[in-house]
Amino acid sequence: MAGAQESTVAGSKFRISARDMAQIAVFAALLAALGLPGAITVGFSGVPITLQTLGVILAGAILGARKGTAAVVVFIALTLIGLPLLSGGRTGLTALAGPSAGYLIGWIPAAFVIGLLTARILPKYPVVLGLLINALGGIVIIYVFGTIGLLLRTDIGVWGAISTNFAFLPGDALKVVIATVVAKSVHRAYPGLIRP
Repeated sequence: MAGAQESTVAGSKFRISARDMAQIAVFAALLAALGLPGAITVGFSGVPITLQTLGVILAGAILGARKGTAAVVVFIALTLIGLPLLSGGRTGLTALAGPSAGYLIGWIPAAFVIGLLTARILPKYPVVLGLLINALGGIVIIYVFGTIGLLLRTDIGVWGAISTNFAFLPGDALKVVIATVVAKSVHRAYPGLIRP
């Protein structure tokens, strides 16, 4: 295939076309752009409310498991080498050293699960199923990883770690709705973005 590169990982071949790389780069850039408005830190946990989780949901819902996860991994890798792309101008090393480490790590499985399940509801993309899938990845999975991170990084206890998530819930629910509406529109206009 012209313009495609082949890579072998653990004996299996997968192709990354120039188009795929461009889409991955665009969504990594989107994640960075969504960090520009900054962050609001709530409570005593030190975990910020950001728009970047919207980018994670969109990456999985629009690009699918493989490309969406790759976009998130590329973005996190850039922050780990010292680029201040996380909201508030933080780097990945700063985030991983703090109470928000679990949330950041949770972005990767969140994008993967959203992408994997979204592929199963295409080409129609029913809105109710899209909402459920995006809520599962964008809220449940990220909160589980975030709660574990809080338990490991703070001494607020199990209930304190769980209840910290309540402050994020209204905003994250809104992000799920926005991502679902956007993903539905994109898949209607550009079918085939996620290959089965």
